[in-house]
Amino acid sequence: MRAKKRFGQHFLHDRTVIERIVASLAPQPGQMLVEIGPGHGALTYPVLRRGVDLQAIEIDRELSEALRAPATGGNLQVHNLDALHFDFAALATDTRRLRLFGNLPYNIATELLFRLLRDAENILDMHFMLQKEVAQRLVAVPGSKARGRLSVMIQAWCGVELLFSVPPGAFSPPPAVHSAVVHIVPRERPELGASESDRFTDVVRRAFQQRRKTLRNTLRGCLTESAIREAGVDPGLRAETLSNAQFVKLAEQLNPCQSTGSQS
Repeated sequence: MRAKKRFGQHFLHDRTVIERIVASLAPQPGQMLVEIGPGHGALTYPVLRRGVDLQAIEIDRELSEALRAPATGGNLQVHNLDALHFDFAALATDTRRLRLFGNLPYNIATELLFRLLRDAENILDMHFMLQKEVAQRLVAVPGSKARGRLSVMIQAWCGVELLFSVPPGAFSPPPAVHSAVVHIVPRERPELGASESDRFTDVVRRAFQQRRKTLRNTLRGCLTESAIREAGVDPGLRAETLSNAQFVKLAEQLNPCQSTGSQS
């Protein structure tokens, strides 16, 4: 079955890469596994052979209809739906949080990661194949050129590890970029509580809207220079130089009535 450009499909076929991902995932019976974008089942079938229950979310109707559980192994349920609009929380239970994995379509990866942050409390961990540039943004430290809104938001709620890089030749058709596999683990105790999350999200969004400008400009109308200094932050800094702890301090200076309450 040929890849469909509108779905951003690049099918993983390299056996070594597949084995490394499954080994890192280490699926166990009794866990709730959820695969996003199974495609032809390159990861699906090796995972099912571990005897697990697997929910697969595939937007391509032809591919979703072709996926079938092997005669032996685990249980497979396929959802022919868009992962951006899927109700992940509905799959979780009080005793089983979700273990997500997959080769994410690069055209929706960033948006999907922001979407999954809203369900972080229902997720045990995530193993994703991403465009390498996006993976590097996820782990970017303060001062790095790769650091952006995605870096700060993911790191506020999750621990992130870049596991290994994957060359274009591991896929069919090969993408124009290199890829990487990351392991994302939602924190048991996030850096900030629910009551602070809207203000934090708003400050981070504003700070990175015009990343070449300093905080005194990007946060104007939201925080005064005096309020920025009261947070222990230099108004002359740019957003990518700040640590998450500094963003938390800035959010504490933002009056709740000033926040737009925008979503991540």
